Amino acid sequence: MSSGDDWSTSSNDALLLTLVSPSPSGPKTIGHSFHPKFTYSIFGDSEEIFGYRDLEINLQYNASDLRPNLTISYSKKFPTVGETEATDIEGVLREFLPDVAFQKKSDFETAIKNVGADWTPPGKLCARFTTKESNFEVWKANLADPAVKQLVKRIQILVPLFIEGGTPIDVDTPDADRWTIFFLYEKKAASDDGSTPYVFAGYSTVYRFFVMLPKGSLTTSPSEEVVEQAAQSQDFDLSQLPCRTRISQFIILPTFQGRGLGPRLYYHIYQNYLLHPQTVEITVEDPNEAFDDMRDVADLHFLRTMNDFRALRINTELTIPKHGPAPDNIVDKAAWEATRAKAKMAPRQFARVLEMDLMSRLPEAVRPGIEVPEGEEEAAATNGKGKGKAPVRPRQTPEQEHEYRLWRLLLKVRLYKHNKDALGELELPERIAKLDETVASVEFDYARLLLKAEEQFQRMSAEGVEASNAAAAALAPVAAIGSTVKNGKRKAEENGEEAPVVSKKVRVESVSDEEA
Repeated sequence: MSSGDDWSTSSNDALLLTLVSPSPSGPKTIGHSFHPKFTYSIFGDSEEIFGYRDLEINLQYNASDLRPNLTISYSKKFPTVGETEATDIEGVLREFLPDVAFQKKSDFETAIKNVGADWTPPGKLCARFTTKESNFEVWKANLADPAVKQLVKRIQILVPLFIEGGTPIDVDTPDADRWTIFFLYEKKAASDDGSTPYVFAGYSTVYRFFVMLPKGSLTTSPSEEVVEQAAQSQDFDLSQLPCRTRISQFIILPTFQGRGLGPRLYYHIYQNYLLHPQTVEITVEDPNEAFDDMRDVADLHFLRTMNDFRALRINTELTIPKHGPAPDNIVDKAAWEATRAKAKMAPRQFARVLEMDLMSRLPEAVRPGIEVPEGEEEAAATNGKGKGKAPVRPRQTPEQEHEYRLWRLLLKVRLYKHNKDALGELELPERIAKLDETVASVEFDYARLLLKAEEQFQRMSAEGVEASNAAAAALAPVAAIGSTVKNGKRKAEENGEEAPVVSKKVRVESVSDEEA
């Protein structure tokens, strides 16, 4: 990894993580080893380690109880010259790993052999599901449980390694009982060597924020009266207070990625809190693009199982005024809010998914789609059977055009409110042009996500999704005009930045639900 007089090594390349299980000949690798995505929060912004040649940092985890073991090897170490010395790798990693990770390898091998076949993840089994490859279980646990705290301590380093900007949680916090951990495990068939069948695949941390609700709230959660009781009684159980439940960290190990496990873990977490009386809203903390996509499609799957959601529609009897404010009842407001509260979805997320679904219901003649990138029209039309013509839209009627204009106005109103401060600094003509550009970008993004949702539906139907995933299977195929998109793009609405033409890619950082 380093050569010549260069004593620097990429920390991303040097660090290798592996899941192992005991065997008579020593620990055997499960799946494949993998490198981290990020190490800047551990080894500095340059993500380099100074002072070694042929450096290898191997972090092994027992696949079941996640007992870690760290080994560091190299062919040559830089001799200290004055104040210049090689990086103290072990010292750096002690801030992120428990002491047990630094024990001798022989002690590690002995310890993992002693994990019996009856070992199960801590907490309570809350879901099972089967994929084409294997069986999986989701275990729900509270951070106040010492066994859970130990497990989280062992895997906390995964957060900065795989979540950009991610920081470990304080496992010793006084309010540890407000943290819930969902562990995802693959459960293999019982083996002859007496080892546990459980293999760690990923996990998510969830935190509860207490909230004050006005009297007469649409939710069935406790409101101000309950808070008043808490203030008057020292014996009141704080867990009974209404709360906003926030998904904080969400990791699927690279070994298990690409198998549809992320959406299924998210689905089971969401369903858990949908049935939790005290939860008012289910939110997500600073999601990245990949999680945003997964969440959007999963939420679309779920909402389409709700009769109330499917009943929401555009009021095509409305007249769009030439001047003055836009109508505020394009979709029935009371039904909208009642359905959102029932789904326990944050307002902005619910609005986006509803807009996406309503767009899929627009007549084909006016439904926005994905533009075929310049120069790829022929390839898009060929479909592997020789040259063909690109699809032609049906002729649109005035009624269809009116419905599309109402849908577009619904989107514009929300985008304007979301970006009011930024747009307010522009002159009126530029403000209108900027808003139109953002609308076009969001239309593209919705078309891309609808294609993604349809592809996921077709794949899950082919695999045969069991009843526990009925919500995911309920998605009816939806159409989008144009070819399958090659370069996805995030939501330009997020911060009001200029949206490019719809055939190009844009990347916009996401905001948390609480900021919306």
